[in-house]
Formats: sequence, structure tokens, C-alpha cells
Amino acid sequence: MAVKPLHNIWIRRQQCPCGDWKCYIKYDGDDQSTVASQSVKSELSSSSPLLQEEIEEADQERILLLSRAGFPVNRIVKVLELEKGVQPGNLPFIEKDVRNFVRSCKKTVQENDTVLTMKRDNDLLELLESCKVAAARDEGFVYNLTTDGNGKVENIAWTYGDAIRAFSLFGDVVTIDTSYRSITYGMILGMWFGIDNHGRPIFFGCTLLQDDTPKSFSWALQVFVRFMRGRRPQIVVTDMDSGLRDALAIEMPNTKQIICIWNVLSKMSSWFSVQLGMQYSHFKSEFDMLCHLENVEDFEHQWNHLVAQFGIGSDKHLSLLFSYRTSWPFCYTRNFFLARAMSPGYSKLVETFLKNILSPQSSLKCFFKQVGTAASFGSEKRKELLYLPIKTCLPLEEHARTVLTPFAFSALQQEIVLSLQYATTEMANGSYLVRHYKKMERECLVIWIPDDEQLHCSCKEFEHSGILCRHSLRVLVVKNYFQIPEKYFLLRWRMESSLIPLDDQIIANSNDECSQAFHSLTATLLSESFISKECFDFVHGELTTLLQHVRNMPVSDRSISPNNIVKS
Repeated sequence: MAVKPLHNIWIRRQQCPCGDWKCYIKYDGDDQSTVASQSVKSELSSSSPLLQEEIEEADQERILLLSRAGFPVNRIVKVLELEKGVQPGNLPFIEKDVRNFVRSCKKTVQENDTVLTMKRDNDLLELLESCKVAAARDEGFVYNLTTDGNGKVENIAWTYGDAIRAFSLFGDVVTIDTSYRSITYGMILGMWFGIDNHGRPIFFGCTLLQDDTPKSFSWALQVFVRFMRGRRPQIVVTDMDSGLRDALAIEMPNTKQIICIWNVLSKMSSWFSVQLGMQYSHFKSEFDMLCHLENVEDFEHQWNHLVAQFGIGSDKHLSLLFSYRTSWPFCYTRNFFLARAMSPGYSKLVETFLKNILSPQSSLKCFFKQVGTAASFGSEKRKELLYLPIKTCLPLEEHARTVLTPFAFSALQQEIVLSLQYATTEMANGSYLVRHYKKMERECLVIWIPDDEQLHCSCKEFEHSGILCRHSLRVLVVKNYFQIPEKYFLLRWRMESSLIPLDDQIIANSNDECSQAFHSLTATLLSESFISKECFDFVHGELTTLLQHVRNMPVSDRSISPNNIVKS
């Protein structure tokens, strides 16, 4: 008797971008087998034939999952060898065992495939009805779909009025994530994200596609542009999916494609750990340094050195990376505005967003509801970093705090603090050479045009993130500037651009009294803790616990102000 899967299971797409079916990506720290296997365990338990004793239960689940995905037996064996890192023929079972196991489960698999097809058709109809209801309730909600010759839904996409309005502010840089697929419905999930002025992901749109061909992705991109009223992003951050990249080249030829560096790094272990063995950790360290080089010539020189050092010049994955080199290493992407969308913090927030909506659901209707909840601005109060104390007492720092969001101000403040460690040398043409007083790092050239207060630094930080660099800030201080010129406060990083209005207390300097109260207390605590190691360990442990407790506290509707500070 076939067992109907109760949940829609999402897993990462694990096919390698090199296009070789034998190449399988296992992401570092991502164990999705336990989730995916839940949908096949019921099939194993409900199938009556005797299971092969040579094949362990975990391998049985993996074999059945791959078989249901359309892998022939010989490819299943190859995938298992690659996953386990063993040489061909060294599995504890042979191809014949796998073939017999798959044959014994074939009836169960076929029966479940029939059930899944019916579930997919019915759930897609329910999803379509949910879209119609949402469109009737919210005039800003839009959706689109394609159908096959029998009128069944093939592809579907939707977004909300809030997302369309947010795109007008933060649609300059868009991340397209296509890393997940539903093994229940056999569909690819595509999600469009932006980054807001608080450094958080904002939802722009969602699509479910029947496959990952350029044709399907082209349809999704065309629909997305229509949703956003003809506007296209300047930058699209993607993975190395060839179908998506080909579609982007056709549909958005003037949009720069950037490959997320964290997507590249997540594949390193699958590509090189077995091949390099004990050398892999050294290779990984060298590759990390290579990714962050600032100069193209240095990158290409070090690349050739890396290839020769580890003897991997003929490796197909390395060749693929080099062919995409204008899209992922810092030396090539530094000239493009990425709005800090390549930072590890933002990437983790995107992954958290995805995991929140990709928990097992009983239907696509439930998935639609979860997406709507996660995409709704202001649907729940978020704990924000509302206040940052001044660190340098420079007037330009105090002024910046009143203009920028805490997220953007934190990034600028770090540059302001570091700028104090740099020396300047004025050139004959009025430009400045700026170098660290101690570190032997490359000096930067800051071009200063006083007529319209223009700053251009060779480090390209402002062009890359929209935050002035330490070198330019140092020149402003030398020029006796007490405020940063307005043009260097981008609208997308200002508090006035927040999608949800912020409390006045965030902007008001009245919070300085709160800061002074804490500074006095913590300064005394720091002095007392250094009396002995026992005192230090006790204070450190208690503060760690206290911090975790505060972070887990529910968000209150009441903002702190000097009037409700408890003073000792």
C-alpha cells in the first residue's frame, strides 16, 4: 500500500555547475539528508519486500531518493561513491545489490509517484486560488503563471504591493536564490531579495518553476520586471547556475551579474578536499586570501602560482571559476555597487529567511501563507540595534549618527575609528596619499576636488558599499570638515528611507544620557574584574549570560528614554 507523503520537503539543489552528472555538491555544515529522508522512510517501512542486508538504512534512503529523482542505478552508485569519498568498487555493496533493492521497491515508488503527481496538480490549483484571493484582498498583490496543454499549472510567480514599493528604494542590488527544490513537487524555488537600509533581506518576489532551463528562468525574469513596473536592478547576485546566468544575459543585458563569494566558498570542500587530501586546508587558506586581493594583476599572478603549487591546472572546477573570474573575486567586483550584499552577515540572514519559510508544509497553500507572513513589513516587531555610542568625539561622527541607520552608521563608525591610524601626504595637485602609520599595506590615493566637495579614493569602498572609506574620512578631518558632505550619505542608507518608521528616540541624542549611565557602570565593573582571575572569570560568565538573556527578551512597545532610566 502506497503511503502519501504528508509534507512538502525542500532540499538544496546538489548538481554541480560544471554540468558533469557525476559531480555532486555537499555543502559544508548542511545536513539535509535527515529532512529529505523523512519522505522516503515511510516508503521503506511500507514496502513489503525483503531489504538487502548489505545496504545500511541511511544508504537505502539515499538510493530511493535518487531513484525517485530519476537517477539510473549506475549513476546512483557513482553518486554514493563520491559522497562517501571512496574509490570506484569500494562501497560495501555492489551495483547488483542496488539494482535488486530498487527493483524490490519499484512498485512502492511508482504508486507514490502517482500520488505525488495528483498532489502536485491539486496543490498548484490551491496555490492559484490563494493568489486570486490575495489579489482580490490587496490591490498591490500581483501574480502570473503558465499552463501546459492540459491547462495544468507549470510555472507560477507572485509578489506583494509592499515589495514593489520597497523595490523603488532598494532595488539597485537584487539577490536571486535558486538553491532549493521541492522533492515532493519536483519544482525549483526562486526567491528575489534586496537589502534594506538596516542590512536586512527584503522580499521582492517568489516563483516556482517546473525546471531549471534558461526558458523557465527567462519567463521568471520577464514576469519579475513586469511586477516591478519595468524597472531592472543594476546588480544581480546569483550562484553559478548556467541556466539562470544565460537567461539573465538575455533578459537583463545591462545588469551586471555577480556570483556570491560565499556560494563559491561553500563548494570548495566538495571540489577539492578528496583530490588534495592533507593539502586541502593549506589550499583553502591560500584560496581565501586570493578571493580578497584588491588588484587584478595580483589576483592573476597568485592564481597561476596556486595552480602550479597544488598541481591542479587541469581541474575542471578551477577552470570554471577562472572563466567566471570577472564575477566573483573582490578585485573584479570592487568597482560595482553591491550595498554590502556580499557580507557574511547578510548571507546568513538570507539563509535564515529561507529556512523559516521552507520548514515542512502540508501543502503549497501553507507555503504561500508562510511566504506572505515572512514578506510582510511590520508584521512583527523586530529587535533592532537602535543606538550606538560615539567612539571618537569627532563632530562628523556625531553628525553621521543623526542621519544614517544604526546598521550603516556602525559601518561608517568603524571606518572613522580606523581613519585615525592613517597619515596623509598632500600632493602637488591637491590630492593625498594616505597610508597606515604602521602596517606595510598599499597606500591609497585620494583625489580631492574642493569646488564641489568631491572625494575619489583608489580603494573604491564608497563605490562598492556606499560608505565612505577611512582614507577619504582622514582627508576630510585634515581639511577641517566637521560634517560629511550630504552627497556621501546615500538615500538607501538614511533613516528617512526606512520602510517602517523609527521611533524618535533612535534619532534623538537624549539617549546619550542612557549611554553615560552604562559607561560609568561598566568602567567600574571592568576595573573591579581585573583584581583577580577569579573576579574576571565570574564577571565574564555573568555578562555572557546576561547578554544572551537580553537578546532573547521580547520586544517592548515602549522605547527607553532618560525619563525611565533607573539611577542608583
